[in-house]
Amino acid sequence: MRDFLTVSQLNRMVAGLLERNLPVLGVQGEVSNLMRAGSGHWYFSLKDAGAQVRCVMFRGRNRFVEFAPREGDHVEVRALASLYEGRGEFQLIVEAMRRAGDGELYRRFLALKTALQREGLFEAGRKRPLPPSPATIGIVTSPRGAALRDVLATLRRRAPGIPVVVYPSAVQGADAPMQLLAALRRAFERRECQVLLLVRGGGSIEDLWAFNDEVLARAIADAPIPVVSGIGHETDFTIADFVADVRAATPTAAAELVAPDRRELGRVAGRLTERLQHAMMRTLERAGQRFDSSVRLLRPPSALWRDRARRTAMLAQRLASAEASQRLRRSAALERLAAGLRAPRTELAGQRLAALERRLAAAMRDRRERAGQRLGAAAAALELVSPQAVLERGYAIVGDRQGRVLRDAAQAVVGQSLTIRLAAGGLDAEVTATRPEPRRVDR
Repeated sequence: MRDFLTVSQLNRMVAGLLERNLPVLGVQGEVSNLMRAGSGHWYFSLKDAGAQVRCVMFRGRNRFVEFAPREGDHVEVRALASLYEGRGEFQLIVEAMRRAGDGELYRRFLALKTALQREGLFEAGRKRPLPPSPATIGIVTSPRGAALRDVLATLRRRAPGIPVVVYPSAVQGADAPMQLLAALRRAFERRECQVLLLVRGGGSIEDLWAFNDEVLARAIADAPIPVVSGIGHETDFTIADFVADVRAATPTAAAELVAPDRRELGRVAGRLTERLQHAMMRTLERAGQRFDSSVRLLRPPSALWRDRARRTAMLAQRLASAEASQRLRRSAALERLAAGLRAPRTELAGQRLAALERRLAAAMRDRRERAGQRLGAAAAALELVSPQAVLERGYAIVGDRQGRVLRDAAQAVVGQSLTIRLAAGGLDAEVTATRPEPRRVDR
């Protein structure tokens, strides 16, 4: 009789047969029942319209997957067929995984990501900090999406007093990139909010492709206000997430980042109040200690009054002594002044005045004599050159009837009436002949 196999031996044998006889297979399907274990392994099923198969991807392999799979994703895997011995279940041990049907989109995503990263658009140094308490919050999203409802609910719960402005836009489809860009520019131009949320719910790479637009990414990078992206689920990444100032895992998380939690603010205010009360108590205690020390140092009022009375008496005595000394000094000064005063000597002053008067009279006589002499000399000199003196020496002045003096015989004509002025009197004459003489020219 042949030996019987244990169940473990049987399952191990079947697993070995499968792994040795089947090559690494390429399988595609839809992810379902995804579970990420604490060990880091992924457990899920791949299914199509007619069947499903259990799969496991160990931590050493899934860390090389360039995206985070989720329920409903269509993926392509390279896997080894095997058997899970513990339950005797057929399974695939997945070695590699990629998105199915969107390989070209994903390559375009990686190419754009690499190009923008080289330009420095993802650098942490260019990211702007979020305002701690914005006056207004802007939201760019679809007005009909669940993401907007989640964000508004979170903002009402955390900060109901902050106004919200919604800039509506499509978030999926061919027109979505242009609408998103227009909404962003409208928010930037209107300048009515201090922070902007760019949000939408989850979806496949095709659904989120509008957020991988290069023009949109550059607009986010050049935004004048901080931009928070909350696109899809925690495992979703788009180009907008990399260029935004802050990336939130979900739209709800984005709202939580920009809105201060009033409950937390209340707790902070409570802690600050406690600290203030404690500080006030400490201040009062220290003031009380200083007051007690001051009381111990205080002297009785009677002692103070006695001290002040003694000081007043001493000051009064010093004042009286000072006044007496001042009087004595003033008396001595007056006596010295009186001794120095003498009667005026009027006789000497009169003699000096008389002498000065005599000197003044002599000086005035002498000045008059000299002035008379100068005047006589000037009169004699003037007399010598006066016309009358010339006439007295026998000369005459000849003129015409108009009073013009003739100096040259050529100025007169025969028959002209002339007047002749002598030293005493004058004559009227008529020219009977002229004898002109040529003028001498001085050289």
